[in-house]
Amino acid sequence: MTDLNAYLRKDMNDARWIKLLKIDYNDARGKQRTWETAERRTRPKGGDIDGVGIVAILEKPTVSIAGPEIVLQKQFRPPIDKVTIEVPAGLVDEGETVEQAAIRELREETGYLAEVAETTPMMFNDPGFCNTNLRMMHVIIDMSLPENQDPKPQLEEDEFIEVFTTPLKDLWAECKRLEAEGYAIDARVGTLAEGIELAKQFKLS
Repeated sequence: MTDLNAYLRKDMNDARWIKLLKIDYNDARGKQRTWETAERRTRPKGGDIDGVGIVAILEKPTVSIAGPEIVLQKQFRPPIDKVTIEVPAGLVDEGETVEQAAIRELREETGYLAEVAETTPMMFNDPGFCNTNLRMMHVIIDMSLPENQDPKPQLEEDEFIEVFTTPLKDLWAECKRLEAEGYAIDARVGTLAEGIELAKQFKLS
């Protein structure tokens, strides 16, 4: 965690990554209202997607008693002053497809080489606050490949990421355990864990 005495919040009108806006609009009754919002400055020109989240499942040569495992990571997030439990994720670069971005970001953040299995519909992270969107990319990591035997992340200088895995079937319990230890749970991880629990409860599989 940070030293709270040195943890300062500053107003930045010249921010590089985001800008703040006020939107004038008419509500359902025709009354004019104003909405305060944030907008990313990083969306590729001509593109419609800001970034990707990656659901990376380990496909092992032998069947594990624990079952398939999901790749997660711990990363400090200054806005909440906590280490957050997240799926690998990142922004789409200029000229990239979302599939290419997912493969690149996973390799950079975790060291794993993967193939994209499925792309979700466009999702909005927090539409009441900002216009940020993404697609969740389902990827398969073939653990029989030599590249995946001892994966080495390729982190940037300002990235500090700890990679770990947990069985999919235990994800909900793991989220609860990690929260109790003081970690923050990213909504993408929490929603995925909740979905797995609902599938168990209502016997959807």
